[in-house]
Amino acid sequence: MTATDLPLLSFFQRVLDPLIIMGMLYLSSMLLGEPFTGYALVLTVVAFFISSSVYEHIDPYGAWRGGRLMASAWNVVLGWAVTATILILLASLSGFTTHYAKQVVLVWFVSTPVVLVVSHLVARRLLADPERDINEVRSAVIIGANQASQRFAETVEDHRHLFMRVHGYFDDRAQDRWPADLRQPMLGKVPDVFDYVRKHHIRMVFISQPISADPRVVNLIDQLQDTTASVYFLPNIYVFDLMQARFDNIGGMPVIAICESPFTGFNAFVKRASDIVLAASISLLLLPIMAVIGLMVKLSSRGPMIFRQRRYGLHGEEIIVYKFRSMTVAEDGERVVQAKKNDQRVTRIGGFLRRSSLDELPQFINVLQGRMSIVGPRPHAVAHNEQYRKLIKGYMLRHKVKPGITGLAQVNGLRGETETLDKMQARVECDLDYLRNWSLWLDIWIILRTVAVVLKRENAH
Repeated sequence: MTATDLPLLSFFQRVLDPLIIMGMLYLSSMLLGEPFTGYALVLTVVAFFISSSVYEHIDPYGAWRGGRLMASAWNVVLGWAVTATILILLASLSGFTTHYAKQVVLVWFVSTPVVLVVSHLVARRLLADPERDINEVRSAVIIGANQASQRFAETVEDHRHLFMRVHGYFDDRAQDRWPADLRQPMLGKVPDVFDYVRKHHIRMVFISQPISADPRVVNLIDQLQDTTASVYFLPNIYVFDLMQARFDNIGGMPVIAICESPFTGFNAFVKRASDIVLAASISLLLLPIMAVIGLMVKLSSRGPMIFRQRRYGLHGEEIIVYKFRSMTVAEDGERVVQAKKNDQRVTRIGGFLRRSSLDELPQFINVLQGRMSIVGPRPHAVAHNEQYRKLIKGYMLRHKVKPGITGLAQVNGLRGETETLDKMQARVECDLDYLRNWSLWLDIWIILRTVAVVLKRENAH
């Protein structure tokens, strides 16, 4: 279900949040003693429609539904920042900036996200009030007792703001084939659903069975059309290892994404914009240091200043990754030996560069080229990819996103040599967790954590 299926969340997303944004501009004008002119009214109307569109893409309500309050609050702030940026650009292009008091606009920009977050927290607290009997708003039954339907029923029970109550299940199978620990009762066999729905005025029926393979279910749907109940199909997608699972449509045909990149649509824009800003800023600040390091590498040993190696990038396509050369060899063939502790191939200056991770600085150029991201799964040599993709399930899913200069694995103690299969398996699991749970806030946390890890020089050789 989406936020539009839920009365309160739909009200917040489509009406209340934009109205709060409009009201805050009016309130800011009144508090500062500035007149609320026709230009201000135009600004509020434009803000209403822009904020509605922006929050539809960012969707802080997905995190809201899942109980992740910090993530929801962050998305609210991010959405308002995007809205404010668009409003500033439009006002500048149209020449309207002179018609607004700067103090009013500043107060509006600062106070609005605070009020939005507080309003969401208040609403959630009201919904969590045990005295409110909101579960009776929409009654539901489930056809088919299995992992998917059990998980759905538990979600409905745990999240009171869904305004639903599951009465129970209908299933033709013997009791020993039901999932263990069903929270709701078994109400009967599948043919009993029609009478139960009519007698108890059930508003929603969820079918969790292979719909095309069972003529009885098809017949049941025909019967349920003689009631006022809404009928939904609950696909059993939980048998898969889900990654960014979502509903979508292609040319009007509904599809379910089982394994998808987190960087689609607006998320792709946010990720790329943050990469460009950070990589450009860091490159400019560290340019003198990079020049000195390059000179030291060139003078300390024979060989090129920059080491170029083939790696797998986005979609598993080969890219060239840059590093300051830290070894006497430049391996890039069918067999690449990982650097070990006290490796004789590491040059004197190379040892310092590797321990301090300064050898990675040229990869900010890779980020600006669009080949890499600042945060993402670390790229491995092509030879290592071909080795481990045969040994570790889901290994190549790391390449659904651009490789990163740092990543979740690196800040969780999995930096450096992976001399055993278990260590590489652990690194891959961290990379996949990053893909499942990506947010801009997670990227920022990884960057800050990376600084601490590099200063400690953990597992670097």
